[in-house]
Amino acid sequence: MTDIDLSTEAISKLSASELIVALKQVDPTDPGIADINIDVIARGIDPKKLGKDEFADLLATLGDLADGGADLDLSKMDPQNFARIISRASKDQVDAVTARPGLRERVLDEVFRRMEVHFRSERAGATKAVVHFRVTGGAGEDGYDRYEAIIEDAECTINKGVTRESRATVTLSPVDFLKLATGNASAPVLFMTGKLKVKGDLGFAAGFMSLFNIPKA
Repeated sequence: MTDIDLSTEAISKLSASELIVALKQVDPTDPGIADINIDVIARGIDPKKLGKDEFADLLATLGDLADGGADLDLSKMDPQNFARIISRASKDQVDAVTARPGLRERVLDEVFRRMEVHFRSERAGATKAVVHFRVTGGAGEDGYDRYEAIIEDAECTINKGVTRESRATVTLSPVDFLKLATGNASAPVLFMTGKLKVKGDLGFAAGFMSLFNIPKA
């Protein structure tokens, strides 16, 4: 059994840096960590109090624990907590996250996965469309990570990679995508400032995010 106290009370007393150190000492297979709640951990995280690499270290450590069998996957984190820690992260912190290939993939995959969950079918009506996302700085073709959102039958399906012709293709950086997905930027403003590029139906792309219930941090 682990002798590291990660109870709700103990976590609340740790600084973010101390929390990282404690988590790195945890054995993910230890049944003693079964009661650790990722939302308790999330509430103890303020990216603004962490260094550039510390934020990436924290997310990477949670990912390693989840991969090892601990119930600490980002997918288990409450939407508001997830939105808060992502939205409060600085550009340098996000850059540090996305500079680590495995961690970049984990975070982008999770944000796109949540788009399916937060889709507002009542707003979609009979809309049928495909939107491709190209996130810069990736390991894919031409330096992009590609994702696809398919809207049909009042549902949203996210694919990694592309399978259909798109109505619009959106290109932006990881930082701007995360800002957009957490409600800290608007597509029209990003477009007007040159941070978001659209090929295809510009009008549809500009209103695309209104089809989702974006959690408030």
